[in-house]
Amino acid sequence: MPSLPADPTEAIVGSLGVTHLWTLGLCALFVLVTLVITVRARRTTKGAVDFYAGGRGFSGTQNGLALTGDYLSAASFLGIAGMISLQGYDGLLYSIGFLVAWLLVLPMAQLTRNTGRFTMADLPAFRMRRMRVRLACTISTVTVCVFYLVAQMVGAGALVSLLLGLRDGGTFLGMSAAEARTGAIVLVGVLMIVYVMYGGMKAATWLQIIKAVVLLSATGLLTVMVLAVFSFDPRALLSGAAEASGHGQAFLEPGLRFGVEVPGEGARTFFDKMDLISLGLALVLGTVALPHILIRFYTVPDGRAARSSVNRTIALVGAFYLMTLALGFGAAALVGSERIMTADPSGNSAVPLLAEELGRRAAGPVGAAVLLALICAVALATILAVIASLTLASSSSIAHDLFGHILMWGRPRESQEMGVARLSACVIGAVAIALAVQAQGQNVAFLVGLAFAIAAAANLPVIVLTLFWRRFNTAGVEGGIYGGLAATLLLMLLSPVVSGKVDPRTGESLSLLPVGIDINVFPLENPALIAVPIGFLCAIVCSLLSSERGNARFTEMRVRSLTGRGADRD
Repeated sequence: MPSLPADPTEAIVGSLGVTHLWTLGLCALFVLVTLVITVRARRTTKGAVDFYAGGRGFSGTQNGLALTGDYLSAASFLGIAGMISLQGYDGLLYSIGFLVAWLLVLPMAQLTRNTGRFTMADLPAFRMRRMRVRLACTISTVTVCVFYLVAQMVGAGALVSLLLGLRDGGTFLGMSAAEARTGAIVLVGVLMIVYVMYGGMKAATWLQIIKAVVLLSATGLLTVMVLAVFSFDPRALLSGAAEASGHGQAFLEPGLRFGVEVPGEGARTFFDKMDLISLGLALVLGTVALPHILIRFYTVPDGRAARSSVNRTIALVGAFYLMTLALGFGAAALVGSERIMTADPSGNSAVPLLAEELGRRAAGPVGAAVLLALICAVALATILAVIASLTLASSSSIAHDLFGHILMWGRPRESQEMGVARLSACVIGAVAIALAVQAQGQNVAFLVGLAFAIAAAANLPVIVLTLFWRRFNTAGVEGGIYGGLAATLLLMLLSPVVSGKVDPRTGESLSLLPVGIDINVFPLENPALIAVPIGFLCAIVCSLLSSERGNARFTEMRVRSLTGRGADRD
C-alpha cells in the first residue's frame, strides 16, 4: 500500500523524521497516561461489579462521554470521512445512519439498565432457561465483537503505513510497508489485552472519556481550519470539493456508490438501491444491539442515569458527525481524490492527509509534520480505546455467561470468573489480530457495517422480544440468535464482499478472495435487509413451536425494567 504521492508533499516526506518523533511522543504520552489509569483501576477493582460494571459509580455525564468514545471508532474518524472524500453524498449516508440509530437507543437505555446486570445474556436469562440462553448470547457477542475488532485494527495498520511514508519497496527500521502494518496491528492488540486484563471496566471507561475529549477537540480544530480556508462559507467548500473530486456536480448527488443507475441493467440498478436500504437498516438497528454499547448502561447507578447518558451522547455524536462532513468534503477539496486513493484506495487516509495539507498551509513543512502527527496519534488513541471496550464485552460474556453460569452452574467464585475474563481477553485478542492481518485492504467503515448487520440480525430480535413479548421463550432466543447469525454469515460469504467483485479498470479483485474464486450469488454487500427479518422470523416461529411458556416471570421483568427494583441482583 503506497503512501504519499510525489507532488507537493515531497518536502513533507523529507521531514518525516519530525513527524515520527512527534507522533511517537504523543502516542507514548497517551499510552503512558492510560497505563497509569489502568494500574489505579486495578487497585480499586475488588470484585465482579467493579470489573464488569466499573462499580456502577459513573455519572450520566461521564457515561455519556464514555459512550461517545465507544461509538466514535476508527470507522467514524477514518472510514466515514474517507468515504465522503471519495464518494461525496453517498459517503455521508454512513454518518446519517450512525446518528439516527441513537434515537432508538434512547428508549432502550433505561429498560436495559434495569433488566440486565453485566452482559446482554442477563436480559433473556432473567425469564428463560439460563444455560441455553447464555450459550447462544455468548456466541453472538463474541462474533460481533471480533468483526468490530478487525475493523479497528485495520485502521491502525493503515495509519502506520501513511505515517511512515512507506512506498513500494521502501523500508522503515528494516520493515517493509506490509511488515510495518502487521507490527502495528500486533502492538495495538497487545495493548488492548493489557487494558482489559488489568483495568476492567473502570480503566476502559476512563480511557473512553479521555479519548472522547481528545477526539472531539482534534476534530473541532480541523473543522475550523477547513472552514477558514473557505472563509467559513460552506457553499465554497462544497463547490471546491465537487470540482477537485473529478465528478463535478455528481459528487454532491446520490449515485456514486449506492443506488447507481446502470443503463440497460435494470436488475443491477435495483440491487444497488436495495444495498443502500440494507446498509441503513444495519446501521440504525445494529447500534441498539452492539454488546459493548449495551454493557455500558450497567456502569451507572440507575435507569435515569442511563437515559441521561444517552441524551448527552446524542448531542456529542451529532456534533461529531457534522464535523466529519467538513473533514470529508475538505479532504476532497484540498487533498483531492487522486492523492487520497494513491495513499489508500479505501479512503482511510483522507483525514491524516487533510491534516498534513492544513498544517502545510498554516506553517509550512514543520506544521504539516506536527498536525499530521497529532491526528495520527488521536486516531491511534481512538482505535486503542474502542478495541479495549470490545475486548471487555466479549471476555465478560465468556467469563460471566459461559464459565460462570454454564460450566460452574451459576456458582463460581468471583476470583475464578475474573481470571477467566482476563484469559479470554488474551484469546480474543489473538484471534482478532490474526483476522485483521488478512483483512487490511477493506475500508474500516464497511467492515463495521458488517458487524452492525450481525448485531441487528442476531441480537436485536432477542432484546426486543424479551422485553415486549410475553410468549417469547428459550427456543425463540436460540432460534433468533442462531438463525440471524447463520443467515448473516452465509449471505456475507456469498456476497461481493468475499468474492466476485473486480475493478473494471485494473482487473484487480475488490473482494477478500483473489480473482478466479467466485462464489458470489447474493447481490447485496450488506445482508441486513434479508438477515434481520430472518432473525425475527426464526425467533417468533421457534417460540410458537415450542411448548415452553416464557411468561412465568414476564410481569416481574416488566416491573423491574420500568422501576429498576432488584436491578443489581442476578
